[in-house]
Amino acid sequence: MNLLVTGGAGFIGSQFLLNEKMDEKKFDTVYILDSLTYAGNLKNLENVLVDKKFQFVKGDIKDSKVVNDLVSQVDCIVNFAAESHVDKSIMDATPFVENNILGTQVLLDAVRRQGGKRFIQVSTDEVYGSINDGEWDENFPLMPNSPYAASKAAADLLVLSYHHTYNLDLIITRSCNNFGPRQLTEKLIPLAITNLMQGKKVPVYGDGKNIREWIYVVDNCKYISEIIDKGLPGQIYNIGSGVKLTNLEIIYSILQIMNLNETQIEFVADRLGHDRRYALDSRKTHQLVKYKYESDFQQMLEKTIDWYRENY
Repeated sequence: MNLLVTGGAGFIGSQFLLNEKMDEKKFDTVYILDSLTYAGNLKNLENVLVDKKFQFVKGDIKDSKVVNDLVSQVDCIVNFAAESHVDKSIMDATPFVENNILGTQVLLDAVRRQGGKRFIQVSTDEVYGSINDGEWDENFPLMPNSPYAASKAAADLLVLSYHHTYNLDLIITRSCNNFGPRQLTEKLIPLAITNLMQGKKVPVYGDGKNIREWIYVVDNCKYISEIIDKGLPGQIYNIGSGVKLTNLEIIYSILQIMNLNETQIEFVADRLGHDRRYALDSRKTHQLVKYKYESDFQQMLEKTIDWYRENY
């Protein structure tokens, strides 16, 4: 069996590939498609590409010729390729619409034309919007509040429509916030770490009490790998950890590990349309996998900080 991983040079995609290499799964050849924008880095793949079964192709998921050629050679596609930074989507939604929606359509059309492929769309909990209490299950209505989240929700709806219309083997995963080594410094945890390393303050939006659920990137990738094998066509699988923390609690933990204090926090004007709280009900995924990948948050945060200290 052969696999295509799009966005494989990015933060989550590269970790998925590293897991696949370490686990020695059943895939004979793994094609990696990435356009190497600012979010993709070949250094993320340096421990992967030493194995000849991994083949890197520089290209765009919106390029139907490249996509059709690669899809024709594989049995399964995992789509990690996406514009993902909310702040950037607020400044300019165009790349998010083009890459997250149109790019997904190109991939889906390739799968539709050729048939017999399993397609995994990697999505986000942000498509659900904001929830004051309780948790979202997979049947919760989509109510995205940022251009980024709206583009991912639109892509999800495309996937579901192609499954329903063409009876294709398509699956969606929706994970909570990922963290870990090699994440771009535009995101909260690596931004805080690298700012503090440089003697800068950590900007915190609003009152800092916005709540997110956090999962170590390796755990998310392990779930996705299991869903490739066990997931049912047309289904959505939430991937959460149960670790729900305010932004301030995250920053306090980082400060404590780095032996710094609260004077390093700088409160700034809140993000436009900032969602207050995310929380996933992941029981469906845990029932499918029958095992919970739950790394200790504090230990993985310390490991992440150590990586930035050694590599940044």
